[in-house]
This record gives sequence, structure tokens and C-alpha cells, in this order.
Amino acid sequence: MNEVLPGVSVVLPILNEERDLDQSISAILKQQYPSEFEVILALGPSNDRTNEIAKALARRDPRVILVENPTGRTANGLNTAIQKARYPIISRIDGHAEISNTYLLDAVTILLKTGAVNVGGIMAAVGKTKFERAVATAMRSPLGVGASRFHTGGSAGPSDTVYLGTFLKQALIDAGGYDERFTRAQDWELNHRLREKGGIVWFDPTLVVNYRPRSSLKALAKQYFQYGTWRRAVVRSHKGTVNYRYLAPPAAVAIIMGSVVASIFFGAVALFPIAVYLVLIIMGSLVIGKSLIEKLLLPFVIGTMHMVWGAGFLLSPKGLIAEEE
Repeated sequence: MNEVLPGVSVVLPILNEERDLDQSISAILKQQYPSEFEVILALGPSNDRTNEIAKALARRDPRVILVENPTGRTANGLNTAIQKARYPIISRIDGHAEISNTYLLDAVTILLKTGAVNVGGIMAAVGKTKFERAVATAMRSPLGVGASRFHTGGSAGPSDTVYLGTFLKQALIDAGGYDERFTRAQDWELNHRLREKGGIVWFDPTLVVNYRPRSSLKALAKQYFQYGTWRRAVVRSHKGTVNYRYLAPPAAVAIIMGSVVASIFFGAVALFPIAVYLVLIIMGSLVIGKSLIEKLLLPFVIGTMHMVWGAGFLLSPKGLIAEEE
């Protein structure tokens, strides 16, 4: 079977990845894959040493191919890399993610076995600093991200979406590629269109990708505000795709804001919902925290993830996505 496995084009949108790029690409180049593969980096206008590192990687290994992505936008970079791809399988990786040395072999084997058009697995957040480790714990817990299989695990099977993904290139092309109107949530939106065309998106927990989370509360807040903002844009673009799990953060934000306003008229008793929420996340943090510092940091991390995601969803402007003509 190994002799007939198709070639793989690994595509990465790259922007300001100086911290992790060398390690990420090195992990890809060490793949134990019995057929040919290439690594295409779509380089955005980084303001650090990212592009310098990328050029050094390309000089060292001819399998690394560089393409320009002047917009710096993820969807644009991915589409540019896919257009350059030579092989019938596309595997999307990020510049701050690290895969095991059998990831491509495992992903392609599952793709061919299941007849899916896209397969993916677990976004295994792994932090290096104390703060990053707290974020990683939150991102791998239902308390932080809800019942999302690609965060917390689960059984293999069809799924609405998966982390990153290994695709049949023709299915990607037939679906129109990534929608370049989306700054975030491009993966969910693409997987929705793949499923609309009758394709299967398959989750498998054995496909684990190490992901390094944001290194500060400010960066985490910016990330999760964008997540909420663009998830609302997906709901507007594809009616009927709202998931009740996604409504929990905006509902929490609305309840808390309502409690604050109500307290002006009814006093401290109106703040009871806020007290309940704080008690729940503090108790939950004490349970899931792996160290004293994590237990102390997690209420701030989880509260930020919930509240900022919910605020982004509620404040997402209607004109965010230009209507297609």
C-alpha cells in the first residue's frame, strides 16, 4: 500500500512566526512518508525575522517552496499555496504547530480508508511559559472551549469541522477553495461547503497536532474576539448553521451586562448571576489546574476566552462580509 500513496503538498500561511517557524517546518521535513511531499510557505508581510528564516529553510531543503502572500491574510495565502501545489493531497499546517513524524502517513491513510474529503484531529495546545500552559489547559478543557472534539477529544467519525485538515485537492478546488472574505473561521466555513457538496469531513483523535497558544492575556483576548466576530459572520453567510454551543458565550455576556444594569435599580441582589459565574470558573480552575500558578491564572484566562468571544459575536458588524455578486 505504501508504494501507491499519493504525493502530498503541505501548505502553510506564514505571518510573524519567528518564534516557532523553524521547529514547525523541521517537524514536517522529518516525515516518515513513503511518497513525495513538498512544503509550500505562503509568506505574508511579517515584521519580524519570519521571511528570513523561511528563505534559509528553502535554501537548505528543495522541498520547501516559497510563494508571496502580500495581503498577509490566511485564506489568501492558503489559496495561493494550493494553486502552486503539485500533488493531489493537500495538508494544511500552521507555522506555530508541530506534527509527529508519522502525521502525513496517518492522515493520508485515514483519508483514503474513510473516503472523506478532509480529515483532521486534535488541536493539542502545549504551552512553554506559565501563562501559555494555563491557556493550553483551558483550551483542552470543556470548561474553556465546550464540547469541541478537536479540542477535548472524542471518538472517530464524521464532524462539522476539524483542526487544520488533510484534503483531497480536487474537492478543495470543486468547493472554490478558502473564502478570502474571512479573516477567521475559514476552516469551519470551508468544511461547511465541503459537506454541502456531499463530502465527509472526518475527525480522528489519533491525528494530534501540537499547538502553541498565545503568550499574553492581550494577545489571547484579541484572538478570541476575532473568533467570536468571524463565527457570527459564518452564521450570517450560512443560515441555519448556528450551534447552541456557540451561543453560550454571547448569552453569558448578555446576562452579565444585564445584571450590571439591573443592579443600578435593584441593588446588589441583581449581581447574583455574576457571582455564580465567578464561583463556577474559580472552582473549575481549581479542579483542572495542574499547578498552583495555573489554578490562579485560569479564572482570568477562561473568563477572557468566554467574555471576549461572546463580545466579538455580539458586536460583529453586519457588513463584515461583502455579499457575493
